[in-house]
Amino acid sequence: MASNEIKNVRNIGISAHIDSGKTTLTERILFLTKRIHRIHEVRGKDGVGATMDSMELEKERGITIASAATYCTWKNHEINIIDTPGHVDFTIEVERALRVMDGSVLVLCGVGGVQSQSITVDQQMKRYNVPCIAFINKCDRSGANPERVVNQLREKLGHNPVVLQMPVGLESEHQGVIDLTTMKALYFEDEFGQEVREDEIPAALADEAQSRREEMLDAASMFSDELTEAILEEETIAPELIRTAIRQGVQNRGLTPVMMGSAYKNKGIQPLLDGFCYYLPSPVDVENHALDIEDNEEKVTLRPDNTAPLVALAFKLEDTSYGQLTYIRVYQGRMEKSQTMINVRTGKKIKVGRIVRMHANKMEEVEAIPAGFIGALFGIDCASGDTFVTPGINISMSSMYVPDPVISLSVKPKDHKSEANMSKALNRFVKEDPTFTTGYNEETGETLISGMGELHLEIYLERMRREYSCEIATGEPRVAYRETITSRADFDYTHKKQTGGAGQFGRVAGYMEPAEEQWFEFDNKVTGGNIPTHYIPACEKGFVESMKKGPWMKYPVTGVRMVLTDGASHSVDSSEMAFQAAARGAFQEAYKKAGPVLLEPVMKVVVETPGEFFGNIMSSLNQRRGMILGSHDEGATSTIEAHVPLAEMFGYATVLRSLTQGKAQFTMEFHAYKGVPRSIVEEIAKKRDSK
Repeated sequence: MASNEIKNVRNIGISAHIDSGKTTLTERILFLTKRIHRIHEVRGKDGVGATMDSMELEKERGITIASAATYCTWKNHEINIIDTPGHVDFTIEVERALRVMDGSVLVLCGVGGVQSQSITVDQQMKRYNVPCIAFINKCDRSGANPERVVNQLREKLGHNPVVLQMPVGLESEHQGVIDLTTMKALYFEDEFGQEVREDEIPAALADEAQSRREEMLDAASMFSDELTEAILEEETIAPELIRTAIRQGVQNRGLTPVMMGSAYKNKGIQPLLDGFCYYLPSPVDVENHALDIEDNEEKVTLRPDNTAPLVALAFKLEDTSYGQLTYIRVYQGRMEKSQTMINVRTGKKIKVGRIVRMHANKMEEVEAIPAGFIGALFGIDCASGDTFVTPGINISMSSMYVPDPVISLSVKPKDHKSEANMSKALNRFVKEDPTFTTGYNEETGETLISGMGELHLEIYLERMRREYSCEIATGEPRVAYRETITSRADFDYTHKKQTGGAGQFGRVAGYMEPAEEQWFEFDNKVTGGNIPTHYIPACEKGFVESMKKGPWMKYPVTGVRMVLTDGASHSVDSSEMAFQAAARGAFQEAYKKAGPVLLEPVMKVVVETPGEFFGNIMSSLNQRRGMILGSHDEGATSTIEAHVPLAEMFGYATVLRSLTQGKAQFTMEFHAYKGVPRSIVEEIAKKRDSK
């Protein structure tokens, strides 16, 4: 594929807060690009559900759980789309989609505006430097106010929003949009909005449209000298000149084009598709880097060129009835059937077998994946985040950010058949989802599953029952507590054991202190060979082992810096085992003197409620040790933001329903680990001991 053809490729993610209309928008895009021939609604009465929600649970609940990939063609441009979940519990799906996307669409509800998950998604876009277009959806809904949403984009997210369209009517009067680049009104005819009728701007909106156009030109001219010159000389400005300037601003993340419409009512979708082609970058426009493993991890710039050596990233895994399906983004070179490539992490050679391109849960066989494209492979044994290269190349893509789980649940199979099936299910889910982990509690003999929230674990338990016929008993949800220290403490510990023949001897001395930025730091300051160099790694290993279970509350320890300053060894009795034991003893000795504290995950909770229930909700959050951050009113709806410990939020959905007659909703995402008050620590200890 020539580079000018790669220029016509767009890899985009569709991201938003829950219920902003991502999946509905994707459904309309697929219909208008002739990818599907019938529209299915997310909560469709036909029981089919949206194309991109292929899992039974997604159809039942009307939510997206797993990101789904598809592709379509619009005006000679090939568009690869990933529809992502809105629930923060499935944030890893958004994370890995944005890791391989060149651009994104931030869908905002015309009524709700910038909501809590919109902020999280925006932070993820910043992390991977992904430029975006904002699409204000639901302009047909009662209470829709695009102007307010644009202001929130500026104030809450720090964007530089540039409005490219104006609505022709709002709420039930919403008829179409005015394109400020061409100064034409666009109306979407027939039931599915397939016919776009171009007309003159209604007289009542002409002055406002002219004023908005001037604002748009002023913002766009910051990115184009040619446009600035045309404005100053008062020439007729061609739409292409405006689009080129805006495209430049988008790629620098210097501005965010704002488009609008109603996906459900089929209005504004075609101009948005044009916007993908006009404004979002192609693989050629984005500079992607890999790390040279041999040359001290120096950055290597990748070229989206089919003739270059292959560099591809596995960003998502799925277990299917045909074997493991590995989603691949090819950054450089061309991946072909029967080609030999190397998995950089394992060093193993792999022969490429079946190559497919995905359309939700359907697939189409292809001979190759060119540079800049997304596809999938069958029968490849690898992990999420692995890099594949041409033999002889030793570079690796950087891995994606994976947040730590904050909640655990004990699970127990009810019979022998379920035990075997549960094991299969857990192995599969752990491989597919880096935020879902499992462990084993030796004291109770229970299997523990951990994840990002109650919904996250609930979905996996339901999938075990349905897909693997597992009968499972579950315990109460458990919070992922951590321990840390608050002050410096010295240690000087000697491990000495004599048991006939060679004994064990190792002395370590130094201090521990808080390390705020990292989970664990180790600093070797031993001089004069008091501890032989080959025993130093054993000391570090002993400290790390001790952090798995704190001496105080038996929870994992975090944020500790161990500094080794002195020690002693014996020519016969010293060994790696002896120094590991000495390090463990030293850790226990110093830890108790270092002011240990218990940390708990604190969640950012956002409640949206009719104003009449405001007082009840404030009181319910205060009772849960919540710290209210603020509240604001949007018409008849009040929004309350608070930081609340996760331990106090179990079952809050039921409480909120009863407090508000089912009229309020809340979202919750991890904020930070914070210290637990001493009075609460005692309660936690009692609960733990009673179990």
